Amino acid sequence: MPVEIITISDEDSEQRLDRWFKHRYPGITQGRLQKMLRGGNIRIDGKRVKEAGTRLIAGQQVRVPPLDDDAYKKNEAVRSSPKVSIEDENALVNSIIYKDQHVLVIDKPAGLAVQGGSGTTRHLDMMLGALTLDANERPRLVHRLDKDTSGVLVLARNRKAAKFLGNAFQTKDVRKAYWAIVVGVPTKPEGKIDLPLSKKQGGSSGNEKVWVDEYEGKKAITLYRTIEVAGKSAAWVEMEPITGRTHQLRVHMLALGTPILGDGKYGGQEAFLGGAEIAKQLHLHARAISFPNPGGGMTVVTANLPKHMKETWEYFSFYENVASDPFSHDVK
Repeated sequence: MPVEIITISDEDSEQRLDRWFKHRYPGITQGRLQKMLRGGNIRIDGKRVKEAGTRLIAGQQVRVPPLDDDAYKKNEAVRSSPKVSIEDENALVNSIIYKDQHVLVIDKPAGLAVQGGSGTTRHLDMMLGALTLDANERPRLVHRLDKDTSGVLVLARNRKAAKFLGNAFQTKDVRKAYWAIVVGVPTKPEGKIDLPLSKKQGGSSGNEKVWVDEYEGKKAITLYRTIEVAGKSAAWVEMEPITGRTHQLRVHMLALGTPILGDGKYGGQEAFLGGAEIAKQLHLHARAISFPNPGGGMTVVTANLPKHMKETWEYFSFYENVASDPFSHDVK
């Protein structure tokens, strides 16, 4: 193959050189790339590049030396990546609740992990190729939901959108509203929970859990309001996390003395209602999200309750249309 001179596009701007290479030439190993860099075979705007982590800028010209056919072939790790079943692909496509050229928003089902981990072989991240649709790139995760939490999840459809949204999620420009059923009724119908949180090993099982930690914890703030109650046994609560700590909503509601229904991990037996004919699953749903769109303006997307929560709403005679716009008030 001859020498290539490739101009960096806007979508590739700010990407690391090594990641850009791996995307274009999947057969290139990191070792081989480093060797080409040391030999001065790869240049940007005519100048030698020393670091594989160099950030590219739109308009720059990258000199790529002659490469063999193997450089263009996917390596074994890519070839052996698990395929998405027809059932999973159809379910993912049907879960789309918003789509434009920059963004996809899906209604993630409860029970589906967003990313892999210890013992997790089936997760959303491995299936995202099924949501490429009419785009040129595989969509990218820009935030997370717990495995057992359902609801709105935003995906970037290209690298440029991922960078834009990644920055937005680090600010107060993105607002999220969650619905939950809690066991018991909060003493105050609405308020702000400001309790720092830490991750620690949880007891003899060794499982990681999150705890309120006034001394070494990271700042964590949640706004909440009670929408409806079922006597003194349960309440429908809407929450808006101002910070985004792991399991923040679950631990903060437990700290109020009202664990989220079905949250045995944190609430133990107190998170279940004996005798009630309702699902023993976690009753936490990412109801709505408001975010700046890479194409301009603000986008607001809402996800309906999943089946197990809808049945619980009916059991308590709660009605979804009672709730007002979750983003109608200012964040303080």
